[in-house]
Amino acid sequence: MLKCLRYSVQSLLVLSSLAFWPTRAGADVPAWQPQANTQESFDTGTKADYPAATVALGTGNWTLTDAVLGSTAADRKLGTQAVRLQQNGRLTMEFFLPTGAGSVTVQHAIYGTDASSSWELWAQAASCNCNKWTKVGNTVFTTTGTLQAVSFTVNITGGVKFEIRKTSGGAARLNIDDFVVTEYDGAAPPSIDNDNLALGNPSGATTDISFPNNYLLVKPQFAIGYNRDQGKPNWVSWHLDISNRGPSDRQDDFRPDPQLPAGWYQVQSNSYVGTGFDRGHNCPSADRTSSIPDNSATFLMTNMMPQAPNNNQQTWGDLEGYCRTLLPNNEVYIVCGSYGVGGTGDNGYMTTIDQGRITVPNRTWKVIVVLPVGDNDVSRISASTRVIAVDMPNSNTLNRDWGTYRTSVDAIEAVTGYDLLSALPVSVQAALESQVDTGPVL
Repeated sequence: MLKCLRYSVQSLLVLSSLAFWPTRAGADVPAWQPQANTQESFDTGTKADYPAATVALGTGNWTLTDAVLGSTAADRKLGTQAVRLQQNGRLTMEFFLPTGAGSVTVQHAIYGTDASSSWELWAQAASCNCNKWTKVGNTVFTTTGTLQAVSFTVNITGGVKFEIRKTSGGAARLNIDDFVVTEYDGAAPPSIDNDNLALGNPSGATTDISFPNNYLLVKPQFAIGYNRDQGKPNWVSWHLDISNRGPSDRQDDFRPDPQLPAGWYQVQSNSYVGTGFDRGHNCPSADRTSSIPDNSATFLMTNMMPQAPNNNQQTWGDLEGYCRTLLPNNEVYIVCGSYGVGGTGDNGYMTTIDQGRITVPNRTWKVIVVLPVGDNDVSRISASTRVIAVDMPNSNTLNRDWGTYRTSVDAIEAVTGYDLLSALPVSVQAALESQVDTGPVL
């Protein structure tokens, strides 16, 4: 592991007691880092063309895909060069940092006068002995031509390497500079309990209205990654324990969601009438019966997807009921959604309803994480925690036994493009996401 070896060991020893470090000439941020840091400035190496190639930089070899090392006046940089990514460009570390990572800080800005871009940080742990990348933190939205620093909490022990992925596509270009990794210091992850997004934001959904098909709706009862153009959620995430169950009746007050931005089409309570598909809850009504407001929230149309009646009322419904049988001794984290186009309901096969404004999904999926009741939930999830993942057809002819549709989290991620359980340590994700549950179904 190279630790900012720009200066002699003697110089570092002399300055080791200083609280602050001098800055690199011409830079606006500290260039000298404590010895526990690794910093890549991208000021060495040459790459002038966008096709993928591996470049030797100060810290080691990095592969730049749809990216160059830019040094023009329009490149936002702290030294002589910055990485410039276009389309769905990637910046990939081709070596493992052997002592883990506590945090990563990255400088980012739009190139020249280009439009905004979005990007993500992904990590791969050497301990998993696989080629699995895991998303770290939330999607970042770069909206200014001035370099801004963004920090990610990583807390990965052992060998780790990183990749930056530009996710917005298109012609807009993105500058990345000064990539700084601090060693993992053994700090425990923060305590997280009963949070509907405790296990992560699967698609990096955001409240930025510029991303209408990956729009985040956060409610006390659940969180939604909403897709405006499909008129349904991409996913819904929630926590369930015995406190969510109570005497409140089913409200049946299906209605548009007033939290959607002004001007967006709002699915109506009657939008499914006569289609042959149910208004299928993602977060079920029976998971929120502790109060009338909690139950009523589940009838917002942003929580609905078109489900074949036998999917909704039988197989899917039986799985929902099974989750509630795990209470009160357990608490459960659940994230579910749908993907694909075209399902078969009472009136046959359809791809859309409501004059094309609601997409009928081809498949419905759910991931369930089961924990004994306790505190510090995320920190208590280990490689032996029970995780149930299912992926079932949106059809009236599916098997009534939900257990026959069990699959792995990895398989669901592969077909949806989401990063599930992203808040868990990388090593735990690798162990849990590759397994197919074999536990009881009744």
